[in-house]
Amino acid sequence: MRLASRMAGIGVESAFDVLVRARALEAQGRSVIHLEIGEPDFSTPAHIVEAAKQALDEGWTHYGPAQGFPELREAIANVVSRTRGVAVGPERVCVVPGGKPIIFFPMLALLEPGDEVIYPNPGFPIYESMIRFLGATPVPMPFEQERGFAIDMDRFAASLNERTRMVILNSPQNPTGVVIPESDLRKIAGLVRRRDHLIVLSDEIYGPIHYTGDPPFSIASVPGMLDQTIILDGFSKTYAMTGWRLGYGVMPQWLVEPINKLMVNSNSCTASFTQRAGIAALEGSQDSVRAMVEEFRARRDFFCPALDRIPGFRCAMPGGAFYAWVNVKDTGRTSRELADLLLNEAGVAALDGAGFGEYGKGYLRFSYANSLENLHEAIARIDALMRGFHPRG
Repeated sequence: MRLASRMAGIGVESAFDVLVRARALEAQGRSVIHLEIGEPDFSTPAHIVEAAKQALDEGWTHYGPAQGFPELREAIANVVSRTRGVAVGPERVCVVPGGKPIIFFPMLALLEPGDEVIYPNPGFPIYESMIRFLGATPVPMPFEQERGFAIDMDRFAASLNERTRMVILNSPQNPTGVVIPESDLRKIAGLVRRRDHLIVLSDEIYGPIHYTGDPPFSIASVPGMLDQTIILDGFSKTYAMTGWRLGYGVMPQWLVEPINKLMVNSNSCTASFTQRAGIAALEGSQDSVRAMVEEFRARRDFFCPALDRIPGFRCAMPGGAFYAWVNVKDTGRTSRELADLLLNEAGVAALDGAGFGEYGKGYLRFSYANSLENLHEAIARIDALMRGFHPRG
């Protein structure tokens, strides 16, 4: 048997590959500090777990609507309306198993070969993977340190044409931690608004995890953009529910039916008892979320400056998410070589920035979703390795 040719264009997340290698070292008795996986190291809040247990006891173990239960969609619509300052009803909400379907399904429903998609680079690897898988053309929007990781508006405007079908935004961003300023999002809205053939996919999965005064701004909040935007959000990061597989999209009404068709043909529905837990997450106390974000802030405030002091490392302070994005070009090694060296010699698992796209080469991504104790130990190991390291001449 042979694979379909389309499979040649599909990629993976390098984080899971590195995790496998790290686990293999641990199986040999090695100590490894895991800074590769992008998930909170906190437990799901107790009231959410209790809601799921109650749902199981009450028999929420059968099929549900492909679009999601009305009660959860109503709760999501209320939160999105309040946090984005727009009027959203439950009819615009599609509940899916995790955030990735709101990348894949809209692309599958909208993209044809020859269409172009502007996407952040470096960025979440699945964006480019899915664009290529569907035969469309990825058009990178570079986030470069020389520009302070700001969007080059002139380049963005020049990239727009009649073939541009989708623009992907991610704020706070994986892997850089950048929060796109409201002023830039308003400029982007001005450039794309009223282009009837174009839609914006706004990945806001890290929205509550930010360290700035005001919450990250959503392009859907710009007048006229709600009907031209798909908001991707979910429960994985905010509520430490990565394994629960619960996400959602808020989208123009005309796109809901195609997404529901794709759900029926792939997953049937999202697990019923996890949806009941999702209601508890949204409508219950948010104290655990605030506590988690403050802990991430404390870790960031230690870890990023400490990385910046290591020879050959340059690390900017992220505005959101829980990643340190480190320029290692001055070390004299490629980012791939250095990631391997850190894992095999220092027992610190990090990701080669090249896994996040062409503009990620020469960078490493560290997740500081780990204890302060482990972060201190990681810094000690990285520092010892680099201070004993002589760049190749």
